Amino acid sequence: MQAAEKILVFNSIQELYRYLNLPVDKIDEKTEFAIHNLKDIHAELPYRSPLFKINYFSFLFVKNAKGRYSTDEQYFDTQPGTIYFTNPGHYKSFEWERIDEVYQINLSESFLKENVHPHIFDEFSFLLAETVPPRNLTPEVFAEFEHLYLQILKEYVSHSPYRNRLIGNLFVVLLLKIKEYFWHDYNPIYEGNRSSVIVKNFKMLLEKHYRDLSKGLVEKAYRVQDYADAQSLHPNYLNNVITAKTGKSVGTWIAEKTIAEAKSLLQNSSSSIKEISYLLGFSESTHFSNYFKKHTGISPVLHRNQHSKAVS
Repeated sequence: MQAAEKILVFNSIQELYRYLNLPVDKIDEKTEFAIHNLKDIHAELPYRSPLFKINYFSFLFVKNAKGRYSTDEQYFDTQPGTIYFTNPGHYKSFEWERIDEVYQINLSESFLKENVHPHIFDEFSFLLAETVPPRNLTPEVFAEFEHLYLQILKEYVSHSPYRNRLIGNLFVVLLLKIKEYFWHDYNPIYEGNRSSVIVKNFKMLLEKHYRDLSKGLVEKAYRVQDYADAQSLHPNYLNNVITAKTGKSVGTWIAEKTIAEAKSLLQNSSSSIKEISYLLGFSESTHFSNYFKKHTGISPVLHRNQHSKAVS
């Protein structure tokens, strides 16, 4: 990648499609989850995207199509029966020659933790993997996944007040099927060069530290220096590796993780704002409130009230 090349960064599938002048009418703007058939998106083929970076999870289920995609510097072919996923922080591109049926699911970390499980990465550690190659399944096995993602689609387009919870529960089954069929023996430690191992270790430590914070096992939130010390690295080196591999600095990862955990606690616990502040390592609740508002645009109280109204 050229140093002067503009890096396109998108925080949602809606942002990406708007930039690419692709339709967004199949996507609900009110939730951080989306599922749709790419045939409804790409009216004109062949199609080739520019290089971009996403800050959300993306799962593709290719029943019948032909194309190619890249993740960072690796290229993969897509063909009938292909399933693959990518997690936040990667550089991607894609091209399609033919699409008959390809369903794509996009969701944020916040949605995972709020509607699937607060400790989602304990059970499904492969979600933190640096790069996972696609898998091609037999028609019989692919049909099991098709049944699940079509059921998720049915709930997505419904008007049920329990829609997100239903989607969350169905998505757990989908993840279990993924784990059962082709990631049960996957070990992220074997992910190539030293930089990939550093990124994997950082992501795992980030998850563990925030679990420990939420359980009251530690009182102080880690800073860049602490994450560097854990791998016996200089903080500048760690930050350079993380930024180069993921497109986000260590500080940005920490901030996004703090907000994701805060949203999960606000929506899934009865803890007071003061208690949540301390759980996340803030010495004063006012500091936490200001931090939350800076990153989300609204106060913790308003976020909790909005969520309560949405599920009532």
